[in-house]
Amino acid sequence: MSYETKYIFATLPRTARGQPLVLGGDPKGKNFLYTNGNSVIIRNIDNPAIADIYTEHSCPVNVAKYSPSGFYIASGDQSGKVRIWDTVNKEHILKNEFHPIGGPIKDIAWSPDSQRMVVVGEGRERFGHVFMAETGTSVGEISGQSKPINSCDFRPARPFRLVTGSEDNTIAVFEGPPFKFKMTKQEHSRFVQAVRYSPSGHLFASAGFDGKVYLYDGTSSELVGEVGSPAHQGGVYGLAWKPDGTQLLTCSGDKTCKLWDVETRTLVDEFVMGNTVDDQQVSCLWQGNHVLSVSLSGFINYLDLNNPLKPLRIIKGHNKPITVLTTSLDKSTIYTGSHDGYVTSWKSATGENDRVQGQGHGNQINGMKAGADLVYTAGIDDTLRTFDIATNSYENTQVLRLGSQPRGLDIYNGMVIVSAVKQLVVTKEGRKLSGLPINYDPSSVSVNQETGDVAVGSNSDNKVYVYTLDGSNLTPKVELQHQGPVTDVSFSPDNKYLVACDGNRKVILYVAPEYKTLAHNKEWGFHSARVNSVAWSPESNMVASGSLDTTIIIWSVTNPAKHTIIKNAHSQSQITQLRWLDEETVISVGQDCNTKIWRVEKI
Repeated sequence: MSYETKYIFATLPRTARGQPLVLGGDPKGKNFLYTNGNSVIIRNIDNPAIADIYTEHSCPVNVAKYSPSGFYIASGDQSGKVRIWDTVNKEHILKNEFHPIGGPIKDIAWSPDSQRMVVVGEGRERFGHVFMAETGTSVGEISGQSKPINSCDFRPARPFRLVTGSEDNTIAVFEGPPFKFKMTKQEHSRFVQAVRYSPSGHLFASAGFDGKVYLYDGTSSELVGEVGSPAHQGGVYGLAWKPDGTQLLTCSGDKTCKLWDVETRTLVDEFVMGNTVDDQQVSCLWQGNHVLSVSLSGFINYLDLNNPLKPLRIIKGHNKPITVLTTSLDKSTIYTGSHDGYVTSWKSATGENDRVQGQGHGNQINGMKAGADLVYTAGIDDTLRTFDIATNSYENTQVLRLGSQPRGLDIYNGMVIVSAVKQLVVTKEGRKLSGLPINYDPSSVSVNQETGDVAVGSNSDNKVYVYTLDGSNLTPKVELQHQGPVTDVSFSPDNKYLVACDGNRKVILYVAPEYKTLAHNKEWGFHSARVNSVAWSPESNMVASGSLDTTIIIWSVTNPAKHTIIKNAHSQSQITQLRWLDEETVISVGQDCNTKIWRVEKI
């Protein structure tokens, strides 16, 4: 049986306060690049719903840049490794791997002929290195600065020059090849965060945490003048040149982006991006007709040069691990909730998305289920909340304090059953109807919509507890023993089966209401690590399971010997939850902050 990735709802860039982010632009004008965790994300700039992900780094990646030829991408990671890989093949074949410095790489620049490369960062012996992209042979030394280097750039025309910006507040200029230190420039009074040559190379600009932006002559490196006075009220995180070199875009921690006329060094326009900490602007890119900036929240803003008051579009989503997933009853909308408490709604057909507004949990969400008009969420702030599907907002909806941390929830006849630490809670319309004390640590809960049986998985004593729901009261019915902590339970849509998965790598199928295992189907055990989630196909024929081992397995109920394995589904990252959209489509979310839609053949 075959499978393929239909869509990837890609993660946003991983951002951190006080740290600039470097966006990479495609010389062919089609894509742009950024990083999150161990992944490099390649997104189509015209249609950001189209994304590709490179996941071959073994530790977090900080920066990725296209070669001027457009055929290769170089990505640098926390350990000081640079991987150079191909952009043409779907597999992104590795061309070379080098280890030029012994610490985090912060920026990469290619020479205009795609032959040489400079990398800078926080090395132990040195803060930067220039080498040949083909062989790794050194073509000069990056020296003359006493602290980590944040930014570097190659002059795009002869005579070749290199500039670097450092945390010792200086800009260093190198001439070559082979590249030798020429001079330092000391106009900045705080960290220099960005240095970039103009497209023709006759100027370069620098930006620093002192809020200042300076222009220098591209050949002699003499100071031409300051842009603005100062350019920003907060630190400047990034700058981007207009392709014709006549204008310069800067972005800052003062929550604005500004457009400058290069010749007169005066302000053309100001883009005020908001008034919260999350609206600090940490990166920008000017590619063809597209002008992008990235907010501290990770949101990618497409700026409108004709209307600075409102971006053309804002790309939203998650940049922290996704912990919960559910769909609307008609499957037209997918809801994902993350480790930092944000919920995003996605149109399942197009990937269009928006963040759910209003006062949510503010921290990790452990349970989420959609009803007809409301979506119920349970978070580690010990509350059960609802948001309105029509308005996509938590505003004016109820909050129920549970008294202990919830681990999962399900809906039955207008009631919400929550499995929480030390208790099972039955609620309705924001009121607690009943609570049953328990002496185990629950992981999940599922309700049989026909019989009202409630199954609860236990993390602490390796059991599935089944209860009968009578009115709003729960009474114990049966206990099912597993060999490892039970991580997820789910009744089938036709209410004939219960499936449970555990920390012992097994997925076990029970026939309801007797809760016996089938003789020919004792257990499904092809995972190599803890199974985190199970989900039923709409016709109750297949079960999908997702695991710590990064694989998804599709199991057939009617033909138990058959299964399909999707290996490395979320690349070096565990799968946290799964749901089915239809009989041939599975959604998965994971620790890598991505949401993936898979087409699977029926077994």
